[in-house]
Amino acid sequence: MLRIRDLILPETHDVSELYYHAAQVLHIRASDIAALHIFRRSLDARKKPDLRWVYTVDVTLRSGEGAVLRRCRSAKITREAPYVYHIPRCTAAERPVVVGFGPAGMFAALVLAKAGLRPLVLERGDPAPLRREKVERFWGGGPLDPESNVQFGEGGAGAFSDGKLNTGTKNERGRWVLQQFVRFGAQEEILYDAKPHVGTDVLFHVIQNLREEVLRLGGEVRFGARLTGLETQDGRITGVRWIEDGAERSFACRDVILAIGHSARDTFRWLHAAGIPMQPKPFAMGVRIEHPQAVIDRAQYGKPRGELPPADYKLAVHLPDGGAAYTFCMCPGGQVVAAASQPGGVVTNGMSYAARGGENANSALLASVTPEDFPEPGPLGGMLWQEQIEQACFRLGGADYHAPAQLLGDFLAHRPSAAEGGIRPTYRPGVRLCDLHDALPKKLTDTLEQAMPRLAGLLPGFDAPDALLTAPETRSSSPVRIVRGEDCQSELRGLYPCGEGAGYAGGILSAAVDGMRCAEAVLSRTEDKT
Repeated sequence: MLRIRDLILPETHDVSELYYHAAQVLHIRASDIAALHIFRRSLDARKKPDLRWVYTVDVTLRSGEGAVLRRCRSAKITREAPYVYHIPRCTAAERPVVVGFGPAGMFAALVLAKAGLRPLVLERGDPAPLRREKVERFWGGGPLDPESNVQFGEGGAGAFSDGKLNTGTKNERGRWVLQQFVRFGAQEEILYDAKPHVGTDVLFHVIQNLREEVLRLGGEVRFGARLTGLETQDGRITGVRWIEDGAERSFACRDVILAIGHSARDTFRWLHAAGIPMQPKPFAMGVRIEHPQAVIDRAQYGKPRGELPPADYKLAVHLPDGGAAYTFCMCPGGQVVAAASQPGGVVTNGMSYAARGGENANSALLASVTPEDFPEPGPLGGMLWQEQIEQACFRLGGADYHAPAQLLGDFLAHRPSAAEGGIRPTYRPGVRLCDLHDALPKKLTDTLEQAMPRLAGLLPGFDAPDALLTAPETRSSSPVRIVRGEDCQSELRGLYPCGEGAGYAGGILSAAVDGMRCAEAVLSRTEDKT
């Protein structure tokens, strides 16, 4: 197989043209190509409004690949072998336990199930259909279920998001993750788009199909099962305890993959009390910012988007005082969502459907914070700060899960907003206009104010006075790292802290990859491999 990079096609084209362009680069006839597959596709908008698509393709020739490669002598052409992820089969009698069924837990369970180990999965939240019902009820003004919400339940926090599947971490396992998403119902384009996304509506089906595969392979998934304790002997795991249907249950095991997500604060508390080594870690907090999607399209494309996909952005600036601000989890054509998981706290996040068809674009607008900034010391200092901010925003929003919001121009002028501008808020159950300085720490507001003109220099219109800020965005990543070694195990042997909640990932794809790595660590220690 030959891989050809940097095939340039105009904004409007037919993908069949790739055969012609690949043949031109290889100095062969198009009919000599037996098969062509897109490996990567990106949109080059650097010379807007003159836009170009850039492709990397894999081609199989009918014969003579070696001779063609030698004749071309181009750095853009390489010989590649298809990536194959190998999972060994095991016959061990003891079943591992996976705690949490978000991306890390799902892919850990999938790998273990494919290896034949029949994992037991404990997920505190509900299966996807019931979870979605409860979330929609909450967004409509109903009660918050602390056990099943945007943070907890089948699919994890990523189930209510844009479903981004890109990561800055280069790991070949990511290819296999994308292949499984497609296998379970995601669109094939995620295999080659430079910025792949699934959309929350498609993820709803993908995660259920993945769960069915785990079950088919002998695994077991228990919903409404909240981990309450670890049984140990001589410094290693011997079992787990959990609450299910109001009763405490237990299971003997020697391997536990702990993929609890970044919001399992009760679990963080008792793990810390139990002496599991943990550290505070840097993370980021701030607000959600909304603009009209059409404004973002014009800024990024230099014209209305037409048939192009809704434009996105990713911005970051470093400030003279050493601080930093950046955008995160940008949702084209999306909505800001209520993402609380604890009574008495307001949390925001962003979400898009696969079509990204909403009138607004939104993104987290975050300020980086470090353990030195935390008001309280210790491993849980950042988590406690998150709670304080969420509770303050709950009160400022009216104590009914409405979120406090402010127009950007008013925020920069330090005056409360009295009326909406040209942007209709998407957050449900609703927003209450105010001055966000009354709830957000000065560290965050100062950083965001300093960063705004610099961010606007990167994306014209980003500092529009009627851009809407909704607060708070506190759950961008875990404020805690559960310490583990090179073998992915905690000091408590047999415990594998995993994924975003444990501080080792930062999104759906990287969490899924970390779940695979932890599953591989279990397999490498499991006896009687076949």
